Amino acid sequence: MTTWPDRHGVITRQYLQQLHLRPSSARTYQPMLEQFQDYVVAHSPERFVSRQIFESWLRHRASFSSADTILQRIGPIDRFLDWLVNRQLISSNPLADLRRELGTRNTAAIVRALLSSDSEKALAALRPAPRFASHLGPLMQSHVLLMRSLGLRYITQELQLLRFDRFLQERPDATGQSVFALIREWGEKNPVPQHLVECAQVGRMVARAIQRENDTVVVPALDQRLNQQVRRCQRRPHIYSEAEIGSLLNAARSFPSPETPIRPLMLYTILVLAYCMGLRIGEIVRLTVGDLNLDAQTIEIRETKFFKSRRLPFTHSVAASLRAYLVARSQEDAPADSSAPLFWCRSVERAYGYVTIRALLLQVIRKAGLKPLSGRVGPRIHDLRHAFVVNRIVAWYREGVNAQARLPYLATYLGHKDIHSTLVYITVTEELMQQASERFRSYGAHVLRSAEGGDACQ
Repeated sequence: MTTWPDRHGVITRQYLQQLHLRPSSARTYQPMLEQFQDYVVAHSPERFVSRQIFESWLRHRASFSSADTILQRIGPIDRFLDWLVNRQLISSNPLADLRRELGTRNTAAIVRALLSSDSEKALAALRPAPRFASHLGPLMQSHVLLMRSLGLRYITQELQLLRFDRFLQERPDATGQSVFALIREWGEKNPVPQHLVECAQVGRMVARAIQRENDTVVVPALDQRLNQQVRRCQRRPHIYSEAEIGSLLNAARSFPSPETPIRPLMLYTILVLAYCMGLRIGEIVRLTVGDLNLDAQTIEIRETKFFKSRRLPFTHSVAASLRAYLVARSQEDAPADSSAPLFWCRSVERAYGYVTIRALLLQVIRKAGLKPLSGRVGPRIHDLRHAFVVNRIVAWYREGVNAQARLPYLATYLGHKDIHSTLVYITVTEELMQQASERFRSYGAHVLRSAEGGDACQ
């Protein structure tokens, strides 16, 4: 028997108490949940949170609130409904039901669909197409399985093939047509260089799969001009200067977070790892407490890109930053076992996710005044990795080290399979050009003097 909603709000207070929220958060959450409960009581005779009632509440909120405000309220209400289900106080959470039905975890997209003029059509658009259900689906799926059996992850390629498969499912007359004609038609739907390159890559993969059954099939070559167009459209990486890195670190340390006091130090530590060690944000997010060895000053990076694991040394300054963060982390009563996530969120009692960390770091870059408040322009987070590579090479030049001979070591440190992947990160800056020119001038002058001396002896 459903015992929620209750007239006096006892269950709501019990839920808030078990969250152990700070007073300011509790003052935000309580009226939010109480207003939702009051709406259910007023509009549902059975006092049951059905999908119709939930959608009606969303439209009621939309009459005086923006979509962004509604999306901010959805998270706490969604978690509250899950808690009620677990306590058997209600039979189901309509949002959780829709996530299972549609096969997606994107709650924001579901809410936007419910708020649209034709919610049924919008929800149907969120439902993913069956995997590899076209007439070429089994062939493409077997190709993916074969590539993975050879040790490749093949994640990006599988997504590309699935997009082509979805296009084919929309074309019931595609069975009798040439594969390459279908690829051309797929490209014509969105004739921008990036999509055309994807179409060419998919065409080559499908051709290879067919070639295993029919060796007369020729795998088409990639159009290099198209690749050049794509590269010209790509944004150049921003190489952070020392002054900009200082601004970033200061912005992280002063990041406003009264409800999570450790967050500024956490963001500072993440930036230190990203810039001083060149780690990918995904690698940082997956770190556990056991991956750190402060005595040996090493960090374990496990099973990342290309199935590689590596142990990386770090400097005394990085060690000091990690040690300070671990002390603050222990004061937050975070789990200390070796498998516990290094960057742990107390409010939800689990690791920070990649999306959350990325959003927070974008705010830090904007707070430092290095990126506009809106738009996809300005420095990016991944540019810290580019800056690490360029500044490392510049430092080698300053020290008189042969940078070219050190590139294989740098590639290994970055987790690349060869130096060709590392070369992508080398962006020519003014200082790098000056250092390289000075190295060439010194070498050229030496060669010239030797040549002049040889002529004098003849």
